[in-house]
Amino acid sequence: MLQALRVRDFRLLWTARSIATLGTGLLDVAVPAHVYAVTGSALATGLSLAFRYLPALLLGPFAGVIADRWDRRRIMITTDLMHTMAISVVVLAETPESIWLIYVASIGQGTAAVIFRPAAQAHTPTVVGVGPLLTSANALGAFTTGVVGLSAPPIGGLLFATSGINTVIGAAIAAGLLSATAIARTTTRSRAHGPAHKVLTDLTQGLRHLRQAAATRALLATNSAYLLANAALTALLIPFGVTRLGGSVQVGYLLSALGLGFLLGAPISRRLVDHFSPRAIIALSQSLVAGAFFLMFNAVSLPVALTAAALLGVPGVTLLVAIQTWLQRVTPKELLGRVSSAFVTVEAAASMAGAFAGPTLSELISLPLALNAACAVTLLSVLLTLGLMPRGDHPPAAAAAPADADHQHPSQLA
Repeated sequence: MLQALRVRDFRLLWTARSIATLGTGLLDVAVPAHVYAVTGSALATGLSLAFRYLPALLLGPFAGVIADRWDRRRIMITTDLMHTMAISVVVLAETPESIWLIYVASIGQGTAAVIFRPAAQAHTPTVVGVGPLLTSANALGAFTTGVVGLSAPPIGGLLFATSGINTVIGAAIAAGLLSATAIARTTTRSRAHGPAHKVLTDLTQGLRHLRQAAATRALLATNSAYLLANAALTALLIPFGVTRLGGSVQVGYLLSALGLGFLLGAPISRRLVDHFSPRAIIALSQSLVAGAFFLMFNAVSLPVALTAAALLGVPGVTLLVAIQTWLQRVTPKELLGRVSSAFVTVEAAASMAGAFAGPTLSELISLPLALNAACAVTLLSVLLTLGLMPRGDHPPAAAAAPADADHQHPSQLA
């Protein structure tokens, strides 16, 4: 998993993303808590989170065009700076009348994220190639995102409780600036593939590729079902922890156990992804996630739930690494930004739908039935994977990096 760190530019990119993930995670609890403290409104608090999804739904495909037409390194630097500017507005929202500024900040933050992500995913193969180092890079990225993402929100909440929102925002701004600085120190550049003066043409090319690439289209469908169920279960996690396990503290224990699973799964995922076909490893991971979900949400004691959460982390991180690595290996590099953005857009839509569907279903029937229904949808994603993805598709794990300029030494790149 650590082999990719031998590449200098990847070390800088990994450092940048680790710092930025920490900075963004600090806001996840602190900003909604600030909104609720100022307004006393649960609706206003929910809106501060919902607005972050809007850019992904509206701008996702266009973000892919940007990633495929401009230098991806510059895109990442620019969006890091855009993120810091957006979140700085939060400190001005001190009264209920000015809380709309946080909604503006959420939209700005979401816009920066949706533009950054396809550029970063498309840039990684340029830095490390498409061989085993790519799997190592994705495994390390998934591990870091999972662990830092789980630890940063409670740290942000603690900072907010002890020092106030200004301290949290200051720390997040510093993280964004450090991330931009680290990326600016890299030397590998992604070639631009022409001016983006025909946006509709570019979007059409991306959609045409998805129509023609049956396996990619199948993966998009099965991943959507999986994310829909995952979002529903996540939305029901706190009600489950409070009603079945004893309270919000127990939910924190579950998240910590999940983080432990990520720790164990990240190094394992690299070997699995490079030695089994994508269809097999994706279906197996989805099956194990469904089983772990079922065990966790039907547990009658905290130790059983914690065990299930830890087991969930291993196939969960393997699934993330498998999907991302497969897309980066099989998608033409000039289309990788647009294909990645299609997954980002569908992910946002599925996550929003699941976040609403889970609690709604819980109100209509019951919490246990809603939880098990979502587990069943997770299992449905396995059937979609087996039914739609082609057989006998083996990963080019030992493939050498293509002998073109995009995979030569950074000093040889334009």
